[in-house]
Amino acid sequence: MNIIVFGATGNTGKRVLAQGIKMGHKMTAFVRNSEKLYDQLGEPSAKHVKVIVDDMLNTVCVSEALAHQDAAIIAAGHAGQGEEFVRIVDNIISQCVLEPSFSGRVWVMGGAGLLDIPYTDLIGNHLPGFPPEYKNHNLNFERLQRTGLDWSMMCPGTMMDSREHPDPVHLHVTAETLPVPMSETIKEYSEAEIAGHLFSRFQELNVAYDDVVMCMLNHLELGGAFKRKRVGLAYQSKISVR
Repeated sequence: MNIIVFGATGNTGKRVLAQGIKMGHKMTAFVRNSEKLYDQLGEPSAKHVKVIVDDMLNTVCVSEALAHQDAAIIAAGHAGQGEEFVRIVDNIISQCVLEPSFSGRVWVMGGAGLLDIPYTDLIGNHLPGFPPEYKNHNLNFERLQRTGLDWSMMCPGTMMDSREHPDPVHLHVTAETLPVPMSETIKEYSEAEIAGHLFSRFQELNVAYDDVVMCMLNHLELGGAFKRKRVGLAYQSKISVR
């Protein structure tokens, strides 16, 4: 497939690029700094990547970069950038909608605070104590919902360089809801109590960058299982999996 990665020098983007090359996809990297990209990729891999160096707020360049791509993975920026982060994602999504030769499959990075909390009508980002900058992911999610694109929003917890689990684990993938078991009694908690409960369990949502990346790359087909859904990831012991 022809895949474009926005933010290809970041912790997620660089791994998407490397894994995509290994899988035989035709990869395009949209970056601000080509030297950093080449340093990360190394010369052998760099030969297999088309590199576009420009500003992701440049509507014309982003539109041209999306032409004839089968999928776009938006791994640019982070919630702490505030309005700039929202504007970058908004511009890329807008050009995905407008570019007629773009096939329409989009992955956008979000966070676990966007996922539904089982047995409630809440998401983490609406709870007291959650960092206010996380609401920038909410804005990106709402922007996607206003399009007709075939999008998915990846919503991991804290991403790590490698798995913390020495034992064999199963990657549990969910659509829309938090990927950890929750007692039905949580619906009786106050919002502050729910927030405290989630904070105490955040470590259960730790996941390796490479597992996040492979989940996205393995679900690039149009009309797939995660079309227009938020996606959560967590590890489960293989012993407990039925």
